[in-house]
Order: sequence, then C-alpha cells, then structure tokens
Amino acid sequence: MRDWTAIDLFCGAGGLSEGFRQAGVHVLAGQDIDATFGRTFEATHSEAKFVHGPIQDVSASDLLSASGAKPGEIDLIAGGPPCQGYSVYNHQRGIDDPRAGLFKEYLRIVEEIQPRWLVMENVTGITSIAGGGIVREIQAGMRKLGYRVDMKPLKAEEYGVPQERRRVFFIATKEEDCPILFPTPTHGPELEPFVTVWDAISDLPPLENGQDLGPQAYAKRPQNAYQTLLRGDRQVVENHSAPRLSNTNLERMQHIPPGGSWRDIPFELLPAGMKKAKRSDHTKRYGRPKKSDLACTILTKCDVHWGAYIHPTQDRSFSVREATRLQSFPDFFTFSGSRTEQYVQVGNAVPPLLGRAVIQAVMAADGMKRNEVAPADDHGLLHAV
Repeated sequence: MRDWTAIDLFCGAGGLSEGFRQAGVHVLAGQDIDATFGRTFEATHSEAKFVHGPIQDVSASDLLSASGAKPGEIDLIAGGPPCQGYSVYNHQRGIDDPRAGLFKEYLRIVEEIQPRWLVMENVTGITSIAGGGIVREIQAGMRKLGYRVDMKPLKAEEYGVPQERRRVFFIATKEEDCPILFPTPTHGPELEPFVTVWDAISDLPPLENGQDLGPQAYAKRPQNAYQTLLRGDRQVVENHSAPRLSNTNLERMQHIPPGGSWRDIPFELLPAGMKKAKRSDHTKRYGRPKKSDLACTILTKCDVHWGAYIHPTQDRSFSVREATRLQSFPDFFTFSGSRTEQYVQVGNAVPPLLGRAVIQAVMAADGMKRNEVAPADDHGLLHAV
C-alpha cells in the first residue's frame, strides 16, 4: 500500500493528526489560529509544518508550500471547524454565530488543493442548528466540489476511548469506484470491554489538590494494554498537574462517594444556585466516577461544577495528564502553555483512537471497488457496502 498524505485544518494540538499517524498517514501540515496549540502540534508531529493564523488569512498556497505538495497530490484534508457555535453547551448557538460559518473556509481550501478524500468532524449539536441547515449546506458544498459525501455520529467509547463522547463525522471522496465507510465499533456489548476510567489512569502518581510536582516517575508498571499503549517507552509523566480547588469544594468532595454527585453534598454546602435545582437535574455535576465507569465528556476544563471530574479515590479534580489519558493521547504528548491552556487543548481535541478508527475505515474503502463484498478485518472495519 502506498503512503498517504494529509493536511489538518483547525488542527489544535493534533489529536486527529495523531490518530492518522498511528494508521500510517503522513500529516504534512497543520493550521490553527492559536500559536500555543501550534507549539504542541510542532513538538509532537515531526513530519508536519505548522501554519499559524486564522483560516480566513491562510491560503491554499501557504498550506501547499508547508507540505511540499502540489494541487491534486494530497490524499486527504481533515479538520474540525471550531465547534463553539454548534455545541449544546453554548446556549447562544445558532447559524448567525460567526464560528458556524468556518466550514466554508475549509471548503475554500479543499477547492484549491483538490484532495481525493475529506474528513470533517464536529459536535452533534451541529445537526440541530437551523433544522439541520448547516449539515445540508456542508454536504451541498462538498458535492458542488465534486465529492460524494456521507455523515454519521460516532461514539468514542466504541473505539477504545475511556470516555462518553459523541462526534459527527463527514467523510467525502472524489473516487467514483469505492464506497464510503465508517468504522465498525470494536468495544461494547459482545465486543471488547469498554476501557474504564481506572484502566486509563491507575498507574499515574497520586496528587494533592493543586499540586504540580513536574516530571514524575510512574506510580507502577502498566496495569493493562491501554496503559502500555499510551506509555510507549516513556519513563516519566508530564503535565500531571491538578488545579487548586477552594476549601469549600474540598469539603463538598468529602461527602461524594464513587458513583455519587452533587446530590450527596449536604444542602447547606451546596452552591447557592444548586440549592434550587431539582434532584433530576445536572446529573454529572460534582460527579465522582466509579473506577469501572466511562468518563464523562472531557471539556476544555475539568471543572467539578461542570461534570464528573472528581478523581475516583483522591479529593481533587482530574489532572491535565489524566484528561489526556481519558482522551487517548499518548504520554509523549507534552502540552504547551499554562495549565488552563493545556486543558483547552485536550478538551478541544479529537481522541486519537477515534481518529485512527476513522482513517482506517477511509483507507479500507479506498482499497475497495464498489459492490465488492469481503469480511471485516482484525480492526473491525466494515468491508461490505
């Protein structure tokens, strides 16, 4: 099989690119508006050049120059236009949010570079904006450029990521003689067991609230295949830093057992706004997952008021490194910037293992002819259309 090449737009720290790299794809360039994200991307993607700037100011020639390619020579353009305009967490979301139109910049780049395949991802909230109008506009834009396109929501936990995370993927191609495939789940009932919170983080050193000890030795040998995979040949843990929570929050945590939440906090200790909440509301807030749980969606900060981000056995929130483990980033990823910026990079990323599953499906489809039927391979990729 020949080598694949790709460009990653809105690349962030490079979660999608890392998944592609694991599948054997050469990501030659990445673009993002945030220079701190770019430092992480450059440090972890030795083959790629980072193009810094807002997508509106980046030309196709900038990206081709960075990648060393000519129009038509790149196999795939990937990207996740910033999702804040679509996210269910943004109550002001809508088609008028300027971030909701950045997919048009993605298509502008595609039109000039002419890759064979496209992968675009976004939050599931994109499907409800304007009654699905943005989804239809994205698909129409891809078809206008000569691509066949399909879309499907995927669950990260079904591909070995230890977290409940939903993302919509668009896959499109100019190739007329092959199908469009999405990855078949590998984890779940009657499949490989889900990777749990404790599977992901149990080998990491203990931390106190607010503690940052710098690079540290692992607490123990890898306890499972997931830890072995993410550790690689690393000997020390980096970015293992926990935010400092208030004394009030520490007192609240002491009342929350594994599997518990804000409902376990004595009424007099609850935040003022939550004293008025119904018991059925905010099911994840101040949550402490059990060791056997999947993590809730990792957001741009592990704020205990937002979700179930309390460590299963320690009275603190998840560290940056624990968040990266729950996102399936390898431990060699060292995140640049302040701790706040590190959390943002981790929370904004596509989990690499999910990205790997998607690109493996694309590569499998590219090697097929339409209407051919073959069994699934060892990676669980569907080989029938």
